[in-house]
Amino acid sequence: MATLNYIEIPSYATRLRSELSNHDLRPAPKVVTSLPRPEHSPVRKSVAPAPPMSPSKPGSNLSSMLLTSALQLPANMPTTPRVESGKKGALRLLSTRDPLSMSITTTNFRRFVAKSGPVFWLQDRIEEIIMWKRGWKYTVVWMAAYAFLCYFPRLIFLIPHVVILGILLATHPAIRKGEPLDASIPKMTQPMPPTQPSEGSADWLANLQAIQNLMGSVSDAHDFAVKFVPYLTYSSPYTGTILSLVLASLLLMIPVVNMLPMRTTCLVLGLVPFLITHPFTQNYLLPTLQSGFHPILNALRFRALRVVDNDNLEDKHWHTELREVELWENERWAPGTSGGPEENAKSEGTWSKTNLKPGERRSWTRGRDGWSGVSDDGSGEVSSNLTFSLGAGWFFVETEDWRPDLEGSWVAPGSADEDGWVYTNDSWLDPHPYPLEEWRSAGAMTRRRRWTRRIYYNPSGSE
Repeated sequence: MATLNYIEIPSYATRLRSELSNHDLRPAPKVVTSLPRPEHSPVRKSVAPAPPMSPSKPGSNLSSMLLTSALQLPANMPTTPRVESGKKGALRLLSTRDPLSMSITTTNFRRFVAKSGPVFWLQDRIEEIIMWKRGWKYTVVWMAAYAFLCYFPRLIFLIPHVVILGILLATHPAIRKGEPLDASIPKMTQPMPPTQPSEGSADWLANLQAIQNLMGSVSDAHDFAVKFVPYLTYSSPYTGTILSLVLASLLLMIPVVNMLPMRTTCLVLGLVPFLITHPFTQNYLLPTLQSGFHPILNALRFRALRVVDNDNLEDKHWHTELREVELWENERWAPGTSGGPEENAKSEGTWSKTNLKPGERRSWTRGRDGWSGVSDDGSGEVSSNLTFSLGAGWFFVETEDWRPDLEGSWVAPGSADEDGWVYTNDSWLDPHPYPLEEWRSAGAMTRRRRWTRRIYYNPSGSE
């Protein structure tokens, strides 16, 4: 046993500090750890957004400026990295066709921004159909067309002809002028429409914005997928179990697949996304289900995160005592608009640590009372590091970071929202898992979130 516990201290109790000086000959060591990384933490200094560029301003050098500021290439970079890195017999693929060069990168990036408009135009049209943004009639027509193809799948081979025919009819001079459609070919050749926007124009900047958002989406998808890589590359002890389950499910699915009606299955799988993205489902059905199963979902998420953390523990962690240290994040709501166009702006307000009043609890506190700040003298703002005085022989678990209390267990199970926030009134009282409308009407409300991190006991005194 590392320590002896004679009494059980209630979770809601607050320890009283003695005014007498500490004469311990062996003071507790100072352990430095990083702060939790919430989405809107003041530790992450948010860069002020640059003002939107005007299409009237020249943008001839914008591509070079973007690449120069985003890429930090070494002066002696190799022109063929895969070949010069020692990989013999490397094939000449599309990704290695041209040598690595800043000038070629700048030229191709400028060309890509100007010519990628049709790709993002198609992306917007698909999003309008799936998300019901053009009205129910527009989406229902496409759903009917998909259902027709499911029951007559051979018509898929006619899609190229239908697409070309649609383009020819859309660009027909008679249809554009509103005249009766003549089967004869127009006698006068029409001028070719512009195929790409000029650099710095509104359409060119719109393409650049779409590329920016696409890069962010790809990065988010990568960050989500990389969590599963250890379980698929034998970097986790559960990989063998996953392999056995996949093989067993494969053998079970072989006879089931033969019994499934292919046309009906494709019809159902294709129409389900439309039903999920319907405004009624998004605005009424899903929120109702989430409110009913909210405590259960939060508990399952917390258990899943704990299972992942336990899987990453080392043997020295399992063979000793584990405890938790806690930290509290505090924010206050300030009335205001949600931004955007004036006609669409909503009086939603903003949650921020900068809205905290002078003299009240600081943005990060250590105690449940909300007043035990992270600075001993009670002044200054929290830096990116946080110093804890752990007892002799106690260390932070190296394989995990701070975790939010998604259940709100410090109040009652199910008292927090999906991100772990517990909402209170202007006086930090009357906790709820959601902000009350009367608080919003009064223009003042607060919220708290509990963060925990595990520590382990090592009697040898070394990590």
